[in-house]
Amino acid sequence: MHALAIIAGALLIVIVLWDAFQTMILSRRVVRRLRPTRAFYLALWTPTRALIERVPPGRRRENFLTVFGPLSLLTLIVVWAFGLIFAFALLHWGIGSALRDQRGRSGFGVELYMSSTTFFTLGLGDVTPATPLARALTALECGLGFGFLAGVIGYVPLIAQAFSRREVSISMFDARAGSPPTAARLLQRHFRDGGEDIRGLLRDWERWSAELLESHVSFPVLSYFRSQHDNQSWVAALTAILDVCALIIARLEHESATTARLTFAMARHAIVDLCAVFNFAPTPPPIDRLPPSEEQRLETFLAAAGVQLRMDDAAIAKFRALRAMYEPYVEPLSSFLLMQLPPWLPPEHESESWHTMT
Repeated sequence: MHALAIIAGALLIVIVLWDAFQTMILSRRVVRRLRPTRAFYLALWTPTRALIERVPPGRRRENFLTVFGPLSLLTLIVVWAFGLIFAFALLHWGIGSALRDQRGRSGFGVELYMSSTTFFTLGLGDVTPATPLARALTALECGLGFGFLAGVIGYVPLIAQAFSRREVSISMFDARAGSPPTAARLLQRHFRDGGEDIRGLLRDWERWSAELLESHVSFPVLSYFRSQHDNQSWVAALTAILDVCALIIARLEHESATTARLTFAMARHAIVDLCAVFNFAPTPPPIDRLPPSEEQRLETFLAAAGVQLRMDDAAIAKFRALRAMYEPYVEPLSSFLLMQLPPWLPPEHESESWHTMT
């Protein structure tokens, strides 16, 4: 039993440290499916999602969901810390440290208490190691605990900064594309003055998509972080940009088509890789996001803004082919994260204003 405790303790230390390294420090996607962090989030998110789905969509649901991302990250750090504390307690028990408290009591509970005070470098002195091996193990845990907490907590501000950078562009998107963002509203507002600014916008969102890919692959927990405003999310923003690019590439004869192709490629790359992070298979939306009746309304809406769409069969076929390249990837992310996909058009009676955040 003591030999098994030593093996289990050492193995648990290696697993926790390697998992923390992969989750917080390693800047590339980990393809291994069996990971403690993945199991942790599935175990935590699955029941949370089931409970939240019983709450009607709205501000109350979003308030609950907003807490999940930051709280889950803090909980994960606590789980890692407890895992290391428990592992070192197993090692103390396995090597026969014979730890005793001031009342002379011994047992695994004393080893666990000793491990926790050592890991957090409290140094209370009410339980002390008596053998050289136990002292060496205590010193090792003290150093490892200090380094682990400093390293892991040091990466938390990086995650917060990545979240802030993501949200700045999403907040600016409100005035440009409405809330929720729609391709029709964005094209209406930008092509009203000749569409001169649309290329700059697409270049900005190409960079945003690249930053989203880098940050969310490095820190998948960011995917659970909700936007700070109603009717906004990174999934909706990315989908709306893909919608705009698909329209420009296939159905508009405009000089911004080359920029739209580059932005479309980068945004689609981001969405495909993020599906791979969660091991999602492409799933077409259960309901067509742009049925024929809505497509006609889209054409009328844009025509009123001076945006004439191509109506030939080749353009329509290309447009549908482009949609098929990304909609099966945004759908599973939307469903899993409870982030609604944006419509193609704003509500019929929505007021249009450049200067009012909706």
